[in-house]
Amino acid sequence: MSFEEAVKDLNSAVIIDVEVTPGSSSVSVPSGYNEWRKRIEVKLTKNAQKGKANEQLIEYFAELFGVSSSNITITNGATSSKKSLLIKGISYQQVITIFASCLRK
Repeated sequence: MSFEEAVKDLNSAVIIDVEVTPGSSSVSVPSGYNEWRKRIEVKLTKNAQKGKANEQLIEYFAELFGVSSSNITITNGATSSKKSLLIKGISYQQVITIFASCLRK
């Protein structure tokens, strides 16, 4: 399988499992797929202090999927590098199509 394993369909929303690397030299959303952990890899420039990396993560995912940042919630792993994001207002198929164009370049 591939990156589709990191995305779960909830009918009116999706959950995306990500692995975040904060403090990188550049932002890369998504930066790849970890097939062992079944997570989308993300690199952020903000450090994991006072929620700054989480804010940046939500901001970039909102931009990537064209949804409001208020439609994105970290449901699991807020203080961990392994997180689960609940995204409302986008379908499973839209997420797969967007990730496919980003990850298979």
